[in-house]
Amino acid sequence: MGIFYGLLTALTWGSADLFARFATRKIGTLRTMLYMQLTGFVLLTLAMRWLGGWGHLADGSGWRPWAWGIFVGLLNAVGTMVLYRSFEIGKMSIVAPLSASYPVLTLLLSVMSGERLTLARFLGIALTILGVILVAHGETLPDDANAIDSTTQPAKKRLGVGWALLAAVAFGVMFWLLGIRVVPLLGGVPTVWIIRLTSFSFAAVVILIAGSSLAPPSKKDSPWILGVGVLDTSAYVFNNLGMQLEQVSVVSVLASLYGAVTVGLAALVLREPVSRLQWAGILSIFAGIVLISR
Repeated sequence: MGIFYGLLTALTWGSADLFARFATRKIGTLRTMLYMQLTGFVLLTLAMRWLGGWGHLADGSGWRPWAWGIFVGLLNAVGTMVLYRSFEIGKMSIVAPLSASYPVLTLLLSVMSGERLTLARFLGIALTILGVILVAHGETLPDDANAIDSTTQPAKKRLGVGWALLAAVAFGVMFWLLGIRVVPLLGGVPTVWIIRLTSFSFAAVVILIAGSSLAPPSKKDSPWILGVGVLDTSAYVFNNLGMQLEQVSVVSVLASLYGAVTVGLAALVLREPVSRLQWAGILSIFAGIVLISR
């Protein structure tokens, strides 16, 4: 069942990214992030009573559950911000595979903290991570403003690399902490609630410091924000439920397949071409899933 939740996480996250492509082009990255987080926070707050309650956030357990929740929320917010920054200034074919490598860190930390993997699962995880990186490496933007000629502008190949690596580290540590510390302490849904609260507050502060607009999306653009908020929040819930049933390293790697889902949906809905490299990555992912499921 944990493997199923991991795959469901990838499906919902990949779908959320497709919605985000439309939302960010209409109202910008910062406002999309702000109102997506707010949407998830409000919906979870209204539904918390039917989703198992507030757990240790409201049972007198003290400050520790809040501290852990806020910490992973900040890791999520910072990771998202620097990821968008790497996409903004860097070459997608360079920074996307680097940022998509975060499951490697989650896997290493999980093994170092006591998880043991069978040989079949280890090989499956390796194939899956390879596939994720190939899919990300094959993604190109038709209107890429950061085209780089490696012979005349070799230094520009490094633009955004630092931000992409920082994003990978933030997400790698965050998913490890979710599995070994935060979800066992808070539960799946309360963890997502406090992540949404923290990330929304962080985004609002950044927007105010940057002097950007806080104007809410128009009625025409609201469905895209609602879609991102519902799908992205659901993905976190599925991810945390999976971590309660399955090894952290396995669920994290399966969840990272969202990039391949986005590519597949873009090919179906937007008629975007899929390169041979991406097809190779997708085949590697499916082979990895078969081994992980054994």
